[in-house]
Amino acid sequence: MKKPSMMPGKAKFALPKIDFQAIADDFRYLNPNDPGAWPLIPKLTMLLGLFAALLLAGWWFLWSDQLAELEGKQKEEETLKQQYLDKKRQAVNLDLHIEQLAEIDRSFGALLKQLPNKSEIEALLIEVNQAGLGRGLQFELFRPGGEQVRDFYAELPIAVKINGGYHDFGAFAADIAKLPRIVTLNNISIVPGKDGVLALDATTKTFRYLDEEEVARQKKAAQGAKK
Repeated sequence: MKKPSMMPGKAKFALPKIDFQAIADDFRYLNPNDPGAWPLIPKLTMLLGLFAALLLAGWWFLWSDQLAELEGKQKEEETLKQQYLDKKRQAVNLDLHIEQLAEIDRSFGALLKQLPNKSEIEALLIEVNQAGLGRGLQFELFRPGGEQVRDFYAELPIAVKINGGYHDFGAFAADIAKLPRIVTLNNISIVPGKDGVLALDATTKTFRYLDEEEVARQKKAAQGAKK
């Protein structure tokens, strides 16, 4: 029989055998006082160890600070991004806020017009008196008190004592509510009077807005109180 021939162009390569025992002996008999006499493998191992130690030291002293700085910058970026989104939402709602403020100003102006000025107070008191007389009520007492000045308006209390019927009192209160100026009835007390007539004790309050000079005095007095 013919022996199988080797295919041309192909050669067999044998891996070198590693003598682990010899390597172990090289490490076992190392002289730490004479590294220059060490075999090749221990020298390479020591160099690799030193290189790894240098890499770790470089990361610790240099790269760790840079990574911490990078992390801080990333957090700062997130904060700035959130602030930007908040400002953007505020800008989107700005027109709505302006419209709401304008509506508040209009409502406040309409309420302010219901407050008489100083010269109209006397006419308003006459209207209150006429409202009672128009319902057949008799005023036993109609005594305006001292004004109580607030921030932008003054409150004028009026102590009244009126004699009449229960339903007439109700109609009088309804007429007061229909006046173009703000007038309120407070601390109402109804007691039996003479000849079956009822007596109503109450404090009627009306309001007027302060003029510019009065507002200026109020601000000046408030600033003086803070000092």
